[in-house]
Amino acid sequence: MAIPIPPLAAIALRYAAVAGAAYVAARRMERARLSQAVEDEMDATPDGIQVRRAEDQVNATARTQRIVRLGRVGPGVRIDATLLARLRMERAR
Repeated sequence: MAIPIPPLAAIALRYAAVAGAAYVAARRMERARLSQAVEDEMDATPDGIQVRRAEDQVNATARTQRIVRLGRVGPGVRIDATLLARLRMERAR
């Protein structure tokens, strides 16, 4: 059975174009600063969603931790997603 080269070449070119664009974008981006205090606060955030309200603002935190595996005993990736949010509103004069 012959392998149809032109359709495979088109798919390979499409993936190469996307990879090239991602590489160029990654090289042009500035490196973000890392704040150790913020990292420590995200590590201390409890699992679940919590909302707190003060006089002039509402604060919310959310955190979830999961392990995703390929198969039952295959290699896994630990995912730790944390969200810290603040909404502050005041009347404009």
